[in-house]
Amino acid sequence: MLNNKTILITGGTGSLGKTFTKLTLEKFNPKKIIIFSRDEMKQWNMAEKFEEFDPEKKIKYVIGDVRDKERLHRVAQGVDLIMHAAATKIVPTAEYNPFECIKTNINGAMNVIEVAIEQNVKKVVALSTDKACNPINLYGATKLASDKLFISANLHSENQDTSFSVVRYGNVMGSRGSVIPFFQKRSKTGILPITDKGMTRFMITIDQGVRLVWHAFEDSVGGEIYVYKIPSMKVTDVARAINAEAKLKMIGIRAGEKINEIMITEEDSTNTYEFDWYYKILPTLNQWHFDKNRIKNGKKVDKGFIYSSANNSEWMTVEQLQNFINSTDYLELQKLNI
Repeated sequence: MLNNKTILITGGTGSLGKTFTKLTLEKFNPKKIIIFSRDEMKQWNMAEKFEEFDPEKKIKYVIGDVRDKERLHRVAQGVDLIMHAAATKIVPTAEYNPFECIKTNINGAMNVIEVAIEQNVKKVVALSTDKACNPINLYGATKLASDKLFISANLHSENQDTSFSVVRYGNVMGSRGSVIPFFQKRSKTGILPITDKGMTRFMITIDQGVRLVWHAFEDSVGGEIYVYKIPSMKVTDVARAINAEAKLKMIGIRAGEKINEIMITEEDSTNTYEFDWYYKILPTLNQWHFDKNRIKNGKKVDKGFIYSSANNSEWMTVEQLQNFINSTDYLELQKLNI
């Protein structure tokens, strides 16, 4: 699916964008990968680190912002696939800067959709978050709106070749700004701040995140939301994995933060299908949740099914997280994010 294709990655200098680029170059033979982002220093640093991964100079770095539709139009000419990763995603930042969050996460999503249709892009995969389910913060609300926009975009592109789908993640372990590197940085003080001792989170590796995007490009017809089956972990156990001797200091819930995360709601259970390693939420628009081309070999989940980090059947242990932190994959990710 990705061989000989021109791929545009919005927000391409983020953790997932960089790992997607590296792994895609290793596994496939894309024609070109365009890294589209608004921070020239991050692009400069990425270009410097990726010289060894890109001997054929297939990566192109383009400055721009998803808020700028005209710029997107120019960049999307000749593009086959778009991975939309650009977002304002830090929860407290979104709470205190709501206009900016909406401009990027909602207006930016609309720009990507319109440009993709007008430029005859074949497939668009947008990155979502567990915070888009039953959102209580602005970031989650904007990502829910973004998900709805990308799903509904398939109605407006039915006479075109462009299809839109979504991948939904939990906490990407080791990604920039996430809890593991934060705890590692604070570990030297001997005190780790915990917002709530009962807090749980889904845990996904960045390689798994890339795999889910690849699968969405390959499998999607249009309107699907893909959810990886991943383990949960208590935040207190994450802290113990980083530093078992550290004192855990309870600081209280931050603005817009949840105790537990949900990736599939009870309401979604009526149109969710289970596969070996992931779930697929199908759109009810046009009765697409009954479409065999979208269902394929999926098995309908039970009515009332909820996929929550609190009631997960799979849990990550302290030892498993420690093994991951000491793995080559994690250390390589940290090198890319420096």
